[in-house]
Amino acid sequence: MLSVLRNRAYRHLFTAQVVALVGTGLATVALSLLAYDLAGADASAVLGTALAIKMVAYVTIAPLAGAIAGRIPRRALMAGMDLTRAGVALTLPFVTQVWEVYLLIFLLQAASAAFTPTFQATIPDLLPAEHDYTQALSMSRLAYDLESLFSPALAALLLTVVPYNWLFAGTTAGFLASAALVVSAVLPKPAPVERTGGAYARAAFGSRLFWATPRLRALLALDLAVAAAGAIVFVNTVVVVREHFHRPAGAVSLALGAYGAGSMLAALLLPRLLARTGDRPVMLTAAFALPAVLAAVTAITAAGPGAWAWAALLAAWALIGAGSSAVLTPGGRLIRRSSADGDLPAAFAAQFSLSHGCWLLTYPLAGWLAAGAGLPVTAVVLGAVALAAAAGAAALWPARDPDTLGHLHTDLPPGHPHLTDARPATKGGWQHVHHYVIDQHHHSWPRPAAGH
Repeated sequence: MLSVLRNRAYRHLFTAQVVALVGTGLATVALSLLAYDLAGADASAVLGTALAIKMVAYVTIAPLAGAIAGRIPRRALMAGMDLTRAGVALTLPFVTQVWEVYLLIFLLQAASAAFTPTFQATIPDLLPAEHDYTQALSMSRLAYDLESLFSPALAALLLTVVPYNWLFAGTTAGFLASAALVVSAVLPKPAPVERTGGAYARAAFGSRLFWATPRLRALLALDLAVAAAGAIVFVNTVVVVREHFHRPAGAVSLALGAYGAGSMLAALLLPRLLARTGDRPVMLTAAFALPAVLAAVTAITAAGPGAWAWAALLAAWALIGAGSSAVLTPGGRLIRRSSADGDLPAAFAAQFSLSHGCWLLTYPLAGWLAAGAGLPVTAVVLGAVALAAAAGAAALWPARDPDTLGHLHTDLPPGHPHLTDARPATKGGWQHVHHYVIDQHHHSWPRPAAGH
């Protein structure tokens, strides 16, 4: 898997991603302590609102970023977003009001919503071979999982020698280092984008691409299944551990670590598994496994807090991590198959926005249900959402899903450059076969009668 690091440009971008993730992890810990200083017992409400603001920024800003990504050099855009995030992190220690936290969090996450899809769209250009790109996706998944384990430990170590405000300095340093690494990477020139319409049309194109492509509609349903299962981990772990099992605070980290360990193991195994079986069997199998695990979580949380139940919970969290990783990691491969090279920024921006819209739905659902109806009911409801989403993905994603499709053009004049290899159709128009994606010449998916 490490062979892809021989590519200098990818190595610099991957390192930039890692140091930025560590900086973000430090900021998460410091922000929690800042919220407690400002709001005391209401700190949970402050953090919950900040999390909602983060998701709103992701959902609204990412499509706009995808629209302008083709007009601004990617290296300049990513470095600019890193510098923006560094500036915001540098000001966080000086805030004295809760509303200032909300404003700065929105700016910080808006910059992340522009950086991340642009980063994701650049990797296929650097690693055009399918095998290399799959390895890069797994490494990116590993980076996220390792950050979730490493950053809290690093923050705990630093807090033994410095006040928490100094953690924001570490965040700033991480973003500055990321910007320097991005600038040092030599990136290929992205493919030109041929698309009519203004800024709104460009921003909406990524979402239209998802709705018009069957496998991408399925990917969105799979994102909902992951969000349903993941929400119970990220929202309810502390309640499960402290209130149900009466475990100490350190056990919360152990439970989250089990989730991360499962995710990392799946990411390590995926490149070989995908090479043998393909995307659809792996992703759908993992998606259907998630509601089954949530059914087990229902039984675990309904039972007493015995030793077997605690071990079962850790195993369930690890399985949710593995299933989520098996669904999310190959998602980049689907987007790459379904987009023209020049449209990759818009496609990744749309996926970033739409997938976080799923989390915006499941996060409050997990919180409200746990508070009002209890943990077993929460697991049942989220399991039902995950099952419906997995079933929807299976229905939306054709079992036979070739890249090359025959189709008919009735809206292009004779002699158009796109019709170079086309032949006249018996009922009018032009018929040809090629790798099919939604773009300016293909506005909808071919029907089965179109000859594929």
